[in-house]
Amino acid sequence: MKEIKHTTEAYIYKNIDMLPQEDQVLMNNAIEAKNKAYAPYSKFSVGAALLLENGQIILGNNQENAAYPSGMCAERVAIWKAGSDFPGVTIKKLAIVASSSTYVVNKPISPCGACRQTLSEYEINQNSAIEILFMGAVGEVYKVDSIISLLPFSFDSSFV
Repeated sequence: MKEIKHTTEAYIYKNIDMLPQEDQVLMNNAIEAKNKAYAPYSKFSVGAALLLENGQIILGNNQENAAYPSGMCAERVAIWKAGSDFPGVTIKKLAIVASSSTYVVNKPISPCGACRQTLSEYEINQNSAIEILFMGAVGEVYKVDSIISLLPFSFDSSFV
């Protein structure tokens, strides 16, 4: 049997102010998106901001409904909007921010499994990595170079 050891590397910044300027702008856009989230059931608001190769920033936020949990995550709202409005344009970076109206989210919130799979599809199709930054309402910001860092043994079209 062949043994494989997988490790994930992440850069950890103490707060938004420690990020490079371009990343600070993207994170602040994610905060703006989070503040417009519709999360009356979970009380957990998430905002996402995508930076495209053409300089456009696309925002998304979670959207819930009474048939909870059949809403949609911020990351997929943003990436599908980018795919719809700017087909074929490379996605460079994704910033994610989360907060709750019932407690302080003080640790980074990474994409859920469904969002990781969707991000993987876009990253594979564009044949270049999507850098991902994520945080809670306050505190540290984590940055990974690619969705593969968060989804190392991904399922893709080569299996179908």
